[in-house]
Amino acid sequence: MMSQPTAWIGRPLRRREDPKFLRGQGSFVDDLALPRMAHVVFVRSAVAHGRLRAIHTGEARAAPGVLAVVTAADLGGRVQPVIPFTPEGAQLARAPHSILAVDKVRYVGEPVVAVLAETRAAAEDAAALITLDIDPLPAVTTTAQALDAGVLVHDGIPGNVLMRWTHAEGNADEVFAGAARTVSQHFHIPRLAAAPIESRGAVAVYDPGTDLLTVWCSMQDPHRPRAQLSRILQRPDDLIRVIIPDVGGAFGSKGHVPPETAVAAFLAIDTHRPVKWVEDRRENLAATYQGRGLDVDMSVAVDAAGRVQGMRARVVADLGAYLYAATAQVPITTSMLLTGCYTIPAVSVETVGVATNKVPTGPYRGAGRPEAAYLIERMMDLTAAELGMDPVELRRINLVMPEQFPYRTSLGFTYDSGDYGRALDRACELLGYDRRRQQAARNSDGRRTGIGVTMYVERAGAQLWESAAISVSPSGRVIARLGSTPTGQAHETTFGQIAADVLQVDLEMITVEHGDSAVVPRGVGTFGSRSTTVGGSALHVAARRVKEKASRIAAHLLEAAPEDMVWAGGRIFVAGAPERAVALADVANAAYNPGRLPRSIEMGLDAQVTFCLPGPVFPFGAYAAAVEVDPETGQVGIVDLVCVDDVGRVVNPLTAEGQVIGGTIQGLGQAFTEEVVYDSDGQLLTATFADYGMPRADETPPVRSVFLETPSPLNPLGVKGIGEAGSIAAPAAVASAVHDALRPLGIRHLDFPLTPRRIWQAIHSR
Repeated sequence: MMSQPTAWIGRPLRRREDPKFLRGQGSFVDDLALPRMAHVVFVRSAVAHGRLRAIHTGEARAAPGVLAVVTAADLGGRVQPVIPFTPEGAQLARAPHSILAVDKVRYVGEPVVAVLAETRAAAEDAAALITLDIDPLPAVTTTAQALDAGVLVHDGIPGNVLMRWTHAEGNADEVFAGAARTVSQHFHIPRLAAAPIESRGAVAVYDPGTDLLTVWCSMQDPHRPRAQLSRILQRPDDLIRVIIPDVGGAFGSKGHVPPETAVAAFLAIDTHRPVKWVEDRRENLAATYQGRGLDVDMSVAVDAAGRVQGMRARVVADLGAYLYAATAQVPITTSMLLTGCYTIPAVSVETVGVATNKVPTGPYRGAGRPEAAYLIERMMDLTAAELGMDPVELRRINLVMPEQFPYRTSLGFTYDSGDYGRALDRACELLGYDRRRQQAARNSDGRRTGIGVTMYVERAGAQLWESAAISVSPSGRVIARLGSTPTGQAHETTFGQIAADVLQVDLEMITVEHGDSAVVPRGVGTFGSRSTTVGGSALHVAARRVKEKASRIAAHLLEAAPEDMVWAGGRIFVAGAPERAVALADVANAAYNPGRLPRSIEMGLDAQVTFCLPGPVFPFGAYAAAVEVDPETGQVGIVDLVCVDDVGRVVNPLTAEGQVIGGTIQGLGQAFTEEVVYDSDGQLLTATFADYGMPRADETPPVRSVFLETPSPLNPLGVKGIGEAGSIAAPAAVASAVHDALRPLGIRHLDFPLTPRRIWQAIHSR
């Protein structure tokens, strides 16, 4: 099933990054300590919705150690709000997030005042002296309230509708009218918190002599925040340098510049002092954009044989109070993937994003794909139950077949390659599907046994381009510079393997550099399972160009033809005459010595490449779960969990497996314990880890991860991306298994999270 490893690609190597972290030698934003560094903290709204009548800052300005107190009025038009991106085909209202609140507050945690002081303690003490005069307004906390429009979050946005996207293909009305059976269900998918180990933060330094602003920040790449800061601060991006040190996790939540980082940068320019901002955990849970948050009405129409002929869906997304850069894109991604791995010829989908008095939403691991997989897979289970069919067989007869690729879906995506049936068969085989179905039918000891098998397909490679550079020093050391930046994804290992594989040198000869906009080529960044697919392909092409030039130089040194050069073990030799060889270091040394080069070859041994995908790639897979539900307590135990992923060519099976396991545990958190909860006044009830249900290590079940390989034809490596897989498929798989266990008890559907209390109440309220 897997291709044979080459010299380096395909080898399960341990992460090169880990030793420094295990020794405590990592360097994070909060580790930075600069001379004369000041600290900024924020006064945030404790009211979800209200008119900001006055801000009383007099005592704070006079407090010891205070350097500045800044409100929106003090910014005086010198900064611009965070501008949202408009997805293709979408209609967006104007609701950008102001850097500091102006006139109204719209969610608990919204920054209103910034206090800069000599120390963080002094800033916090002064912030406590500030009072906000707010006239409270009724809060909008559900999508139903938003659509009712009894209260407007933004006075100039009718109906609280921030975004609208629609798509139709085929005649869904006609298909539903003539269907043998239609199946419908309402779904609520709650909001989630990304909750990385390291919270958000930044350190900004301004050099008036060069007019250069340097910002260290905990984010997912340097170039997107540089572009965003350029727009917010209205200064050219070549006068901004962004450096990303080690990052303690992101999961999508550090993809866009937060208002607080912009304020820190503004203050650094204004005061000519280094400024640090690092949020605490309560701020992270309250003010970092959240993920998910949907209410969906979905229906499918099937013929007598169980083939799905049509689908309708109305997706209502709780976008929160404002639009961040990618807020609107996430529910549209969900909508475009609602047909999943299946051929559904007629579709009608309406997606509406509404404003509520909550922190805005944005990408969180999977960013629309987990929602889509869960929705279509639950509909397949519900349809199988209605028809009395085996749920695996129902899926099998509806799958896109291998000979149909590239396959254009009725929602507008073109899937590049796949063999969905092979993944489904493998998952069933590993789980022992037939045997476990027999066990589930018995349920002999009072516990309810259930099994679930689900499919997924996801879009990866967003924004389609990335850059990379390769240079070989005169000593023979290879330096790879990447537009992508790791936040835990083992870039130094996997990208090192790609470069070492092309150049046939030892991995220890590869140095991988990233995260500094002044050093690495202009790029896009790390999100949406795009790093290896797009960035790795850019590096691969750059390495091949270096190899081609090095072969020409080696041929000149060996007095042979370039096409006769053979690479192995850091040496280049003449085919059939291995004794006639030169080391890569000798070739590199010659590349910087004009006396040793022919006139047709320029000095140096380097290449910089921008690689563009012709379209997204589409990883896929099948996950299978077996669970036991205790009717007396509602507790769910996972007996077995099998993950079969096809992500094209696998560069490093060990790190890929780590991505699957990590994503799967996050997916299980969504399924069983995690939910951001606000009360009717818009107060956050899950403001600490005592209330927000993060999964613990002792709750982690065994996970079996298996890879298949259907290479993508769209990039030279044939890769597709693995970072989201577990978070996409695991929630749907365990939900399928839990509902399989509960179905004999007359329970048709329960929404996430599937807590013991929710399950127990459903069982005992029959």
